[in-house]
Amino acid sequence: MLKGIPAEISPELLKILCEMGHGDEIVLGDGNFPAASNAKRLVRADGLGVPQMLNAVLKLIPLDTYVDSPVMLMATLETEPTPEIWADYERIVTENNGKTNVTQLERFDFYERARNAYAVVATGETAIYANVILKKGVVK
Repeated sequence: MLKGIPAEISPELLKILCEMGHGDEIVLGDGNFPAASNAKRLVRADGLGVPQMLNAVLKLIPLDTYVDSPVMLMATLETEPTPEIWADYERIVTENNGKTNVTQLERFDFYERARNAYAVVATGETAIYANVILKKGVVK
């Protein structure tokens, strides 16, 4: 057992976060995200929501400060409202990383980026458009 590791972080996810280097990306997918078909490395976190996982992951890894936006969301269609969960994400990112630029990727661009990510965490999140990609920075 280790001290200081958030309870949401499984041993498998801890290993993956440790293996990731500067610039590697990790996807936190909602319950509808096609995680298994898009992941190089898949971690199951079915009983947890994306906000819980986002907060836990950001306790352990820094975000990349060498890019315009180290946090990417799956964009909604123009006819759809902004998901309420995005406000939670902004708050969590700011609390853990300071003011950080968050961008949106069109759905199929998001899927392509996810296929190239280091890992995908499949959560049980029920909110739609709750997927997020994080780009790991340098531990100082």
